[in-house]
Amino acid sequence: HTLHFSLSLSLSLKMDYPSDTMSSEIILSHSSSSPPPPPLPPTVVMTPCAACKILRRRCAEKCVLAPYFPPNDPLKFTTAHRVFGASNIIKFLQELPEAQRADAVSSMVYEANARLRDPVYGCAGAICQLQKQINELQAQLAKAQAEVVNMQCQQTNLMTLLCMEMTQAPPQQLYPISFDDNTPGSLWDPLWT
Repeated sequence: HTLHFSLSLSLSLKMDYPSDTMSSEIILSHSSSSPPPPPLPPTVVMTPCAACKILRRRCAEKCVLAPYFPPNDPLKFTTAHRVFGASNIIKFLQELPEAQRADAVSSMVYEANARLRDPVYGCAGAICQLQKQINELQAQLAKAQAEVVNMQCQQTNLMTLLCMEMTQAPPQQLYPISFDDNTPGSLWDPLWT
């Protein structure tokens, strides 16, 4: 008798939990006369992308949204979907070359967040606010630079006046200071007497 051992590995993914947990079981069977069945490729169930989860549809193998809306970040798609709609997002991505799609999704999510914060102006409101701040800061900078130039001019004028007075004034005689203790009001007298 020839003993045949067949090893079959079955993988099942549990979709009920956010972190996919795998359970595996190994089954050993003993058969004496029949040849082992051909090995079956393991069935792997992929987690649907965040877009397909939210839209409650099956995530196709070549889902246009899957690379840009991963299953662990559903808020990204929810935000874009609220403002643009799923069909518009899909249509827009299909019209773009693959190299530009990631940037387009990033822009759509940014615009959607801005539109939800400010429904009237969206990104334009944020841009106008930032432009206003730039203008105010440039005005403050110009004022500070003018003050610096003014102080430098004052310092130059003061130095010029001091130099002119020193060259025109007659030399003053320096009086020696006496340090002996006998003179009244000497330097060493205590101040509190």
